[in-house]
Amino acid sequence: MKNSVLMAGFILASFLMEAQNTALLDTIFANDQKNVALFFPNPIRQGIVGSNDFVFTYNREKEQYFGLLQAKPGKPSNLLVINTNGAIYSYILSYREQLEKLNYFVPQSERIGFEQPKFTERSDSVSVANLFTDKTFYYERFCSYLLTRKQRIGSIQKRKNGIVLSLENIVFDKEELYFVIKIENKSSLDYDLNFLDVSTQTRKQGKKKSIQRISQLPNFKYNVPAKISEKQIRRMVYVLPKFSLSNDKMVVLELNEKSGERNLKLKVSNRYINNPN
Repeated sequence: MKNSVLMAGFILASFLMEAQNTALLDTIFANDQKNVALFFPNPIRQGIVGSNDFVFTYNREKEQYFGLLQAKPGKPSNLLVINTNGAIYSYILSYREQLEKLNYFVPQSERIGFEQPKFTERSDSVSVANLFTDKTFYYERFCSYLLTRKQRIGSIQKRKNGIVLSLENIVFDKEELYFVIKIENKSSLDYDLNFLDVSTQTRKQGKKKSIQRISQLPNFKYNVPAKISEKQIRRMVYVLPKFSLSNDKMVVLELNEKSGERNLKLKVSNRYINNPN
């Protein structure tokens, strides 16, 4: 109940004050030999770069969902894009001679806020009620809030070949469990994420004990990256229906690399699941 009250206050305040997602900004690399295309969920109304070393072009006469980025050698800068619905996206820009990625499909979850509040003085209590029945909006604001908190459930992590998978927190709210997960790439190679799954398993006891595995399908995923660049940390949230475990079961987070073998399985004791924050 305490979490719900705190969350409701935070979400309403962030809605009115246009709170920003505090996750680290992604870096987009470009050069003067190729066009880098950015595809947004809504048409682009305005695109601004912070340096003359970078050029972001988009159709100013006819609404389109994509823009093209080019760069010449110079210091890193930034890009601010505003969609026609007022959603704001912000990225760090950097020059790179060899490009690994030419197309970026931007999800709505990467927006940092809105150009102006959606509430007006004419908004009534019905509008406020609708705000809290919009599950997607609630999930996004609640997950964003959790990523700003310093609260931890314990030191739960698995390391392999420079990749560190950590479960930072488990929070119970509105009959759901929010798993705050961190992936750190300490290696010199980018990590392409194939999947990150959550399942429950029986603890193996004795040679003849069979393992029963049941996948836990999330109701919502927040801030899940397709790639974790070298020396980068990415934090995300999985929202799962509430469940509890007996003493002979545990949760397993399975991280799988696309076209690679740096795969990890993080085992989580049932006591963390049964006693969330």
